[in-house]
Amino acid sequence: MKGCLSVICCFFSIGCWAEALCPNWSPVRAGQEIAQLQTQLRQWDDAYYRQGTHAVTDADYDSLQQRLQQWQRCFTPAQPSYDAQLTTDGSTHHPVAHTGVRKLRDKLAVAYWMQDRSALWVQPKVDGVAVTLVYRQGRLVSLISRGDGLRGEEWLAKSPHIPAIPQRIHTQRDEVILQGELFLQMNDHQQARDGGKNARAQVAGAMMRHDSSPLLDRLGIFIWAWPDGPASMSDRLAQLTQWGFGLTQSWSRQVSNEEEVAVWRDRWFRESLPFVTDGVVIHQSPASAGRDWQPGQGSWSAAWKYQPAEVSSEVLSVDFNVGRTGKIAVVLNLIPVQLDDKTVRRVNIGSLRRWRELDVIAGDEVTLTLAGLGIPRLERVIWRVVQRDYPSSPQDGEFHGLTCLHFSAACRAQFLSRLSWLSQKTVLDIAGVQRSSWQRLLDSGAITHLFSWLTLTPEQIAQANGITPARAQLIWHRFNLTRQLPLRRWVSALGLPLPRTALQALPDTQWSQLMARTAESWQQLPGIGSVLAQRIVMMLQDASLQQLIHFLQQQEIPAVDSMFRVGIVENWQTEAETQRQQAGEEAKQ
Repeated sequence: MKGCLSVICCFFSIGCWAEALCPNWSPVRAGQEIAQLQTQLRQWDDAYYRQGTHAVTDADYDSLQQRLQQWQRCFTPAQPSYDAQLTTDGSTHHPVAHTGVRKLRDKLAVAYWMQDRSALWVQPKVDGVAVTLVYRQGRLVSLISRGDGLRGEEWLAKSPHIPAIPQRIHTQRDEVILQGELFLQMNDHQQARDGGKNARAQVAGAMMRHDSSPLLDRLGIFIWAWPDGPASMSDRLAQLTQWGFGLTQSWSRQVSNEEEVAVWRDRWFRESLPFVTDGVVIHQSPASAGRDWQPGQGSWSAAWKYQPAEVSSEVLSVDFNVGRTGKIAVVLNLIPVQLDDKTVRRVNIGSLRRWRELDVIAGDEVTLTLAGLGIPRLERVIWRVVQRDYPSSPQDGEFHGLTCLHFSAACRAQFLSRLSWLSQKTVLDIAGVQRSSWQRLLDSGAITHLFSWLTLTPEQIAQANGITPARAQLIWHRFNLTRQLPLRRWVSALGLPLPRTALQALPDTQWSQLMARTAESWQQLPGIGSVLAQRIVMMLQDASLQQLIHFLQQQEIPAVDSMFRVGIVENWQTEAETQRQQAGEEAKQ
């Protein structure tokens, strides 16, 4: 049953889908990529465990470690997956192994895990360094780093410098073994506001230094497991408090369902805490004696971590989006990741120049955050694949305000952006004709230049894939309605860079008046200086632009009679409503 539940939870999970992807690499390349990332992680491990320094954030390290393990599952499944390499003398055996906790992805997974379980407690998941404390006849005799869960480094010599760890406890037991988290004590730490602050790495650094770090007296200890302790959590908490480990009782709450867990998780995320946290842990009394504990087999505890402020994802491809004015925006397509309440699949990284500076391509790993208004933002590139296969990209200056007025394969992106611009309310106001509609018409071969749609018949429009005859009739009417719009709307449709104030003040009603304007006359309009005036004059001298203006003149656009224009609009509104009603009746039938 547990296996089935895991599959169900994974089915709805973006993360599981991402983990299932394997790069399309040859065995040779896979070996190169794995070796390169493995070497880097080992260097970071050495700096972390031997020198007590952190060259990379905890989140970035964890993300890349998971990435390497994914590659190993794809290409070398028979070999053991990568784990942090303890490069110190981690030879001290834990009297009881560290099992770790199962990670639950969301509230649904928490509910599945909690069902058929009782006597459950929730605690903050304190972010620090896991250790084992061993007391014999009440005296602390060993303080062991977690290491690989079976063996770690003996840190007993550091314990007298950590006031939070009692050197003696009053007990009748011959031996007391506790597992907990060494953490950096904080004042008014709010996880939602302050984030992780790399607290785990700071603690590890202080413990790994050969000399005594001044940070040791700022460390606290949070006990989260007492192997072979009292069966009742209440009894365990009371005894731990008597021994000087009172934080555990202060931050433990009994829960009976996932809703209560969610309440505490959210509350502790926003409240002031004395430590950094990265989620919550739900505990049940251990089902087995301490001698039987093994790494990865702690089925009696599960963690529901917070959604991090930063997440990492792999780049699937790079797109170069050309806007209607020719401006190029580089967009990275990503393996979908959850960031806050958003599923992020794409991130805009800006110009070609910035893309080249970032040097990011498919296969690279990037870190993302949410900027203002919840827009995804690339923070940094944390890993680059060894083989650099750069996509074909536009050249600087290849597209501008006068390119792609006529359709061609190379112009598709800018041309489609120009068509989409026409539909906007402040331009030609072609309601109901969105980018997808333009794309269908473009794919059908019906459109050859920016305004060629004006000559289409309803039958020609209906030939486009996905456009029914009834909808084609509506689109045709929408197209015809634009003929009655004033000149200033068509000036905007052409893409001439007039400020809104200048457009509103433009007195011209015919193209001949517009074409006769000099730079000096353009400057008489509000918001137009000498530089912009010269630019507008030069654009109006462009042959492609003049061809489009000549086409509009042949189509008698704009209409001369304003009263006729008002009548057409009113008639069209009545007719369009009738068409909509007819289309609705057809759909019902």
